[in-house]
This record gives sequence, structure tokens and C-alpha cells, in this order.
Amino acid sequence: MTHDKPNLSPKIALYEPDIPQNTASIIRTCSCLGAQLEIIEPCGFLFTDKRFKRVVMDYMDEDKIKFYKSSEDFFYNKKNERVILITTKATKSYTKFSFKIDDTLLFGRESSGVPNKVHKSVNEKLKIPMIENKRSLNLATSVGIVLAEQIRQVIN
Repeated sequence: MTHDKPNLSPKIALYEPDIPQNTASIIRTCSCLGAQLEIIEPCGFLFTDKRFKRVVMDYMDEDKIKFYKSSEDFFYNKKNERVILITTKATKSYTKFSFKIDDTLLFGRESSGVPNKVHKSVNEKLKIPMIENKRSLNLATSVGIVLAEQIRQVIN
């Protein structure tokens, strides 16, 4: 007898992304690892941007990307879900956290992170530990690191 797993998958949310190549790379990562991508608008680029298209290649499936018109819209729709902000301003490491399959991992804008109102709206804030005096990792790299840990904990 087999038991079907519920149709749950990890969710990656990007807050107003502004670098097309990073978003395209994240789309590829989500596609390959089975994660849902959610984008909080406005984006700082168009999906017709050459830089975006060069990286996204044939991984772009807009049916698998959910768009929110604002952070208020996003949090309204997430009121019954855990939203985990990955930020350099956190004190707790992502490796010390117990993820759930349906958690939404929220990543800030490359140029400015997220505003205070978003910091106050999330359920948890986590960081990726780095060597002292380093500012931040590339956004697409950060998504891959934390998403892989979430998958390791809840799927494997």
C-alpha cells in the first residue's frame, strides 16, 4: 500500500527583485528543485529583459510563478502560513531552525533588503552565517543554500 504525500512544496518569495539575472537564476533553481516561486511586485525589470531571458532559458513557466501586487497583498494571503525572512539582520542561523514543507522563505531586494514593516510581519528571521566583515551573498546563491536545507529537512 502506498501513501500519497500531500501536494505541498517549498515556497520562495522575492520582495521587489531588481536584478533580472538573479531572478532568472532563482526561477531555474525553483524549477529544478520543485519549489513554488512567489514575487512581490513591483519588479525592478521586465521579464522581456535580455539579461533575464539569457539566464532563465527554457525554465520560465509563468503558471508556476505567483505574483502579489504588494507586500500587504502578500501578507494578507499568507496569514495562515509561516513566512521566514532570510536576512543579514537576523541573529539565528538557518541551520538551527526546523523548517516545514509549506514554509515560505522570503528574500529581500538585492539593493536594499526589506523595509521595517516587512521585518515586523514575518514569523521568523534567519541568517546564513558568513565570515566577519562580509556584507552579503548573492541572492540566487542564498536562495539555493536555504532551500537545499529546507528540502533536506522535510523531504529527504
